[in-house]
Amino acid sequence: MRKGPFVLALAAVLAIPEAASAQSASPAAEAEAQTPLQARAGQVIGVINGTIAPQEVFNEAFLKAVPPAQLKTVSASLTAQFGAAVEVVLLAPRDGTRAVLHIRFERGLAKGSVAIEPGEANRVSELLFTAFDSIAVAGDTPDKIAADLAALPGSVNAWFAPLDGGAPTVSIGADKPLALGSTFKLYVLAALAEDVKAGRRQWSDVAVLTERSYPSGQLQAWPRGVPLTLHTLASLMISISDNTATDELIKVLGRDRILKLMGDSGHSDPGANNPFLTTRELFILKASSDKIIGQWRSATPATRTGIQMAIAAEDPSLDQINAAFAGGPKALDIEWFASPADLAKLLAYMRRTADPKVFEIMAINPSATPAIKANWSYIGFKGGSEPGVINLTWLLTDKAGRDHILTLGWNNPAAVVDEGKLEAIAQRILLLPH
Repeated sequence: MRKGPFVLALAAVLAIPEAASAQSASPAAEAEAQTPLQARAGQVIGVINGTIAPQEVFNEAFLKAVPPAQLKTVSASLTAQFGAAVEVVLLAPRDGTRAVLHIRFERGLAKGSVAIEPGEANRVSELLFTAFDSIAVAGDTPDKIAADLAALPGSVNAWFAPLDGGAPTVSIGADKPLALGSTFKLYVLAALAEDVKAGRRQWSDVAVLTERSYPSGQLQAWPRGVPLTLHTLASLMISISDNTATDELIKVLGRDRILKLMGDSGHSDPGANNPFLTTRELFILKASSDKIIGQWRSATPATRTGIQMAIAAEDPSLDQINAAFAGGPKALDIEWFASPADLAKLLAYMRRTADPKVFEIMAINPSATPAIKANWSYIGFKGGSEPGVINLTWLLTDKAGRDHILTLGWNNPAAVVDEGKLEAIAQRILLLPH
């Protein structure tokens, strides 16, 4: 259960780039013959768009560090998220061997640096993109966005609307529950934050680490018995989607407490998540035999508890877990489920019942570009994914102080979903006027 950064970066650094002064080329300079650096920077666009082979542009050392297949994969992710690369808008200086490089995509601006090796036919020896700014798509509309969402293979839901019940800007399958991936952790967070506000717990309370799940996260590698505050566990659970931190909080709170929170917040079918799974249990279940998976599917919540107890004694290696997911989507009916309407009710419930520090935790990793951040006064985020599943959910506050939710879900049991494509659609929505 992991969710990577909202903005992807392409980096192959063979030397630490030196700072370069940024200045735009004048029209007269543009009319001059291209320098080797200009020519190679222009070819980088072709590599990103897949029209030029990496071997024609990059030197041997670069391609050893970043093989062509990897370069093509990263480039495909970038173009899925930001559209095609269009033009070099900044190269400073225009001559020499190293420069600041800005490339405009259809929906974004990539900022970084480039270097060439004169002794190797001026091939590119270094390319580093360190930041991406979103660009609003001219003429984009909610209808166009909804059509692009509806065209995705598999099942999609979406909801972008004021949290107070105002009319939605984008609405697809608002009552359709889909697998959430790690976005389910918002329910764990909400239960904890409600307990803190009610005085039943404090953020400073200490839990002794006893659980161990699988990545994403860091705590799976920490020794058992380490003391951690509930605030630290919650922050790791949300900001880096730490699965071990999540399972520790589930143990502290109790599964029934989280299921009660689901019902109290207005979830339409808490029973779909009963018994409530830890991340470790989900991983082991999906890595189990078809027989065990079949037993889980046919069991009642009460008898599923017995299966949970049985798998608790198992300890598959990380390689075994990874192998279970390597073949694509696996048993997507074993997951955590909610609809956009459920998630909207959850965020509204948290505004009423949660200790305010919880919103600071949600904002640690807002998963937003600078242009999107400039559009909102507050951004909190949690996302989740596994092969065939992705969910992206934001709590947003506009400059007038009104809360909004954007949640996008996409499940496809037949193929791995393109996370970059959904993230690009999310960016378009977050850049719409509101």
